[in-house]
Amino acid sequence: MNSSPTRSPARQTVPLLDLKLQYASIRDEVLAVMARVCEQQAFILGPEVTALERAVAEYSGAAHGIGVSSGTDALLLALMAVDIGPGQEVLAPTFTFFATGGTIARTGAHPVFLDIDPVSYNLSPAAVRRFIADSCERRADGLYNRASGRRVTALMPVHLYGQCAEMDAFVEIARSHGLHLIEDAAQAIGAEDAGGARAGSRGDIGCFSFFPTKNLGAFGDAGLCTAQDPELAERMRVLRVHGGKPKYYHSLIGGNFRLDELQAAVLNIKLRHLDAWTAGRQRNAAQYDALFKAAALGDRVRTPIAPPRGRHIYNQYVIRVARRDELRAYLAEQGIGTEIYYPVPLHLQQCFAYLGGRAGDCPVAEAAARESLALPIFPELQPAQLEYVVDAIRRFHA
Repeated sequence: MNSSPTRSPARQTVPLLDLKLQYASIRDEVLAVMARVCEQQAFILGPEVTALERAVAEYSGAAHGIGVSSGTDALLLALMAVDIGPGQEVLAPTFTFFATGGTIARTGAHPVFLDIDPVSYNLSPAAVRRFIADSCERRADGLYNRASGRRVTALMPVHLYGQCAEMDAFVEIARSHGLHLIEDAAQAIGAEDAGGARAGSRGDIGCFSFFPTKNLGAFGDAGLCTAQDPELAERMRVLRVHGGKPKYYHSLIGGNFRLDELQAAVLNIKLRHLDAWTAGRQRNAAQYDALFKAAALGDRVRTPIAPPRGRHIYNQYVIRVARRDELRAYLAEQGIGTEIYYPVPLHLQQCFAYLGGRAGDCPVAEAAARESLALPIFPELQPAQLEYVVDAIRRFHA
């Protein structure tokens, strides 16, 4: 890599993501299976959906899979399945994609946004324990928030950026306080915790997104829930079709959360390649780590820290820099795509102002929102492109 602070390499284009490269490698497989679905003319909850449900459940270490229409609907369905609603509170991280908090609010429950771990960016177990100790009390029928009077009924950790949250701690907290445990694994299919358990296998329900930009992405919206309990899995299957079983007989009020065959067919093809693509992301992350170390940027750029045990799938590769917005603008001038995940923590979003969140409530998350920047990490990137990205960041700081 060029070490001269004055010499600039030839300009390249390094997009944040280029799905055309992935599609080119599986084009014939995808077109063949889509043609088969078109010939069968069965488009909703057919054999491709059933096959995907079984495959993803097995891949994730779960007993059951329930295909749904999106990752957001997976979260909403999970909350509905355990009867989350008005008069209740759900504990969740403030630093996450909006759907985590938005789905809680849509049930009529109140999200309680808590701070994150400064290394993993995942929900901090210490913050959860502190909230319970300082703000809650045990009553005969469960845990209650003393100030609001609402019952705390669920805990929703997020496996952010492709790294598992501290599930040992969250399983213990949930069991100790009688809380439903819902895993937001939208960014983490195939990620493993320190004990080797995969995302979506340890909570009551795991929720996955197959949005096109995810490591396992559909050709549109798609999602899936996992569960170990057969009765809970069946309840979700009924809820995803308006709560009707048999058809037109409704014991529950559900929604239209059905997954279509074309999306499932594409995902069945892609799932066969997922481990190879994950290996490519891990390889790119290791090269980034080595390049940043060689660039001697010291404490000006903080790179992701993967756990010594576990499996990080690098849905994103996020660095921390003090002059984040300036750096992002400079990288754009150099033809390098980046993204900010996420610029505003949920407790400071305007739509959640009614919850009373204020600046300073979650200082770790607020600092991450100011300083974090995601770099290109998709598996088809070439070593020279990674070198160009790191050299541009070095030249910016020089």
